[in-house]
Amino acid sequence: MAATKKDSNDHRKEASLDAALRDREIRQKTYRERALKIFPWVCGKCGREFSGKKIRELTVHHKDHNHENNPPDGSNWELLCLYCHDNEHSRFLDVEWCDTPAPGSTDNPVTTHTPFSALKDMLVNKK
Repeated sequence: MAATKKDSNDHRKEASLDAALRDREIRQKTYRERALKIFPWVCGKCGREFSGKKIRELTVHHKDHNHENNPPDGSNWELLCLYCHDNEHSRFLDVEWCDTPAPGSTDNPVTTHTPFSALKDMLVNKK
């Protein structure tokens, strides 16, 4: 009796997982198809062009890393090749291990040097 209950429970888990994977695949196909209609078939980072069978190497990257955010105008997407897409995601994984701010964040100024700070005084003194 216990084995039957366990088998039934495992079957339900597998069915649930299969349904979730199927739903995710359907959702990905819909926004992928829309992105391929909206954008040119060029990688947004390296500029490599795709056509024919190679189009499967072009992926849809979510700029905000939220795969549920799929606006109809594609403003959260960019097409990236497999290599650039992996690089984009690994950059943010690398940042988690470092103490430096994430790329693109504006928490701290990048530089404190102001090369033209004394220029006004120099021009005024010449007159």
